[in-house]
Amino acid sequence: MRDREASPPENRHILVGVTGGIAAYKVCQVVSELAKTGAQVKTILTESAQAFITPLTLSTLSRHPCYTDKDFWQPERGRPLHIELGEWADVFVIAPLTANTLAKLVGGMADNLLTNTVLASQCPILLAPAMNTQMWLANPTQRNWQQIQPDSRYHSIGPEAGVLACDTVGNGRMAEPNAILTYIESLLQTGGKQDLTGKRILISAGGTREYLDPVRFLGNPATGKMGAALAQAAIHRGAEVTLVHGPMDTDFLQAFPTVEAWETVSSQQMHQKLLEKLPTADWVVMSAAVGDVRPQNYAREKLPKRSLPEALPLTPIADIITDLSQKRKPHQRLIGFAAQTGDIVTPAWEKLQKKQLDLVVANPIDQENTGFGSQTNTAILLDKQGNQETIPLCSKLQLAHRIFDWAVATAVAGEN
Repeated sequence: MRDREASPPENRHILVGVTGGIAAYKVCQVVSELAKTGAQVKTILTESAQAFITPLTLSTLSRHPCYTDKDFWQPERGRPLHIELGEWADVFVIAPLTANTLAKLVGGMADNLLTNTVLASQCPILLAPAMNTQMWLANPTQRNWQQIQPDSRYHSIGPEAGVLACDTVGNGRMAEPNAILTYIESLLQTGGKQDLTGKRILISAGGTREYLDPVRFLGNPATGKMGAALAQAAIHRGAEVTLVHGPMDTDFLQAFPTVEAWETVSSQQMHQKLLEKLPTADWVVMSAAVGDVRPQNYAREKLPKRSLPEALPLTPIADIITDLSQKRKPHQRLIGFAAQTGDIVTPAWEKLQKKQLDLVVANPIDQENTGFGSQTNTAILLDKQGNQETIPLCSKLQLAHRIFDWAVATAVAGEN
């Protein structure tokens, strides 16, 4: 398989439609962050949205004109504006999505620039609803929301629970800008394909801690960012996800209420939970950095400094991925990670063969902007047929999608 580069940012065309809700102010951050990456961003403001933010704000943040219905109805234009915008966009985001616009989308209405552009476009559309809790829970809104879900063009994020602008506490908050940005990145990577629909994916993430006493432990610098990216990518592609993780930031889970998440601390706890969840999984992705040894003895009270042993007796930790490999069923696929320094391919290939993995992700931890705690990563993917693919430096979410691209492709090849 050949190396392939991600599309340059300037070739990414993102159209953002804003409807009339107080959450419109959050969209300014989305537009600003997208423009900072070098992506081409264009915006549409409905008439009611202009009561909350102005076209000048969005045009300044996006470095492109912001379009309104006044632009739509100009007779001197060449090609119709909604056709141009619909053909131009790679991803179309509607945020906030109001109950009114949701009803229009379900009914196929085209009474303004935004709804006309929806019908004139073919790209994936990300919907980020935001409204009062009672409006969100109202039967017509829920009926419309359920009716639009089966349409493969539409992808949804949120709403989240919290304190709303009307002082209500409940569902209705628009998803946070970072969560929307992550989903946009996924849609740019996948084109909106849902090729993991029906798959149940078990993911381990973060590091483990082996305590000597209540305040001291043996651990590693793993932050769980790669595991979080894998979980997000899998959900965006339609999978059901179970996440078994060590201590890590789990704020991203607020946007994914369907994820079954289990927090563990020690390798033994992670081992037990993964074995418990293994029978229902189709794929297992072991991105967690699990310890190899633990202190032989545990002190229930903090040891005084003078009592710390000069030589710390250690005992080996059972290998989780080997156990999972031995206990899995024939249809279950197992993907491992091999964080290495120096030559990363040889030990990764040995791990794949010894532990009978379907795929291993060899990633360097001794290079700049890669490995533990970084926002980016690079890797070499190897499968049991001896194929390999080099992934150049990219975001961890992009790497997660490349891993799933490979896994899907090799699964299809195996079936044929």
